[in-house]
Amino acid sequence: MPSLPVPEISEAGSNSPVVKALSLLEGVVASRDPVALAQLAAAHGLPKPTAHRLALMLEREGFLCREPGSRRFVVGGRLVNLALDVLGAAVNQGPSHAILAALAEEIGETCGLGVVVGSEIVVIDDAKVGWPLAIEVGTRARLPLHCSAMGKLLLSFMPRRGRDRLLANLKLERYTETTLSERKALVAELERIRAKRVAINNQEFIAGVIGVAVPVLGPRQRVCATISVGAPEARMPLDRALSFVPALERAAERLSACFTTVGDE
Repeated sequence: MPSLPVPEISEAGSNSPVVKALSLLEGVVASRDPVALAQLAAAHGLPKPTAHRLALMLEREGFLCREPGSRRFVVGGRLVNLALDVLGAAVNQGPSHAILAALAEEIGETCGLGVVVGSEIVVIDDAKVGWPLAIEVGTRARLPLHCSAMGKLLLSFMPRRGRDRLLANLKLERYTETTLSERKALVAELERIRAKRVAINNQEFIAGVIGVAVPVLGPRQRVCATISVGAPEARMPLDRALSFVPALERAAERLSACFTTVGDE
């Protein structure tokens, strides 16, 4: 059983029930897999009854929930929504949105920043341009993982074990004629994306719409988000979309500095 990272807590605050509860939440969030109660208790030096009481309270309030078919804990919907609110506020109040807006102005197309939430991509920020046919996605929009450039990019960088578990339960709905709806073909595509660090949506989600995405790195050089550009194929054919990759990568590098700074604080 892998050990859980334990956050640093000052001696003065270590006995606070609130701090203990937050520490448990951090442990579940930091784990790549569902976490057993005994593992949480041991990692945080808590008596099992105390860990059990706090975990049940967090579950009752929607911050934690149980993995289907087991007693292990995963993040709950309320915690996910809180994380999105915090991340969205940080993005819009910090330099991240300015970076995204500068990218959209440079290449003349709508750009977005997205993260994985459950089995979907959630757009946490976007920067639009003035084209009459500009792609209108908007913040908090949800996109499918298997047929969006953002989704395939982040799927490709998931740890294989977690990705396989997700794909086993993911409905590969066919949206257009080019949607990859067979798992074997999708997995092969994900391996190519991981090697090239560039994902393409060639009219796979919406007919006539092209997208390209690259990774954004966070703390410990892990891929934590993705930045993309999308536009109608009539204005941005695939070759032109791929010509924007260097600009996307430059913006991603600047965004990575923002995410890394947040993660180190």
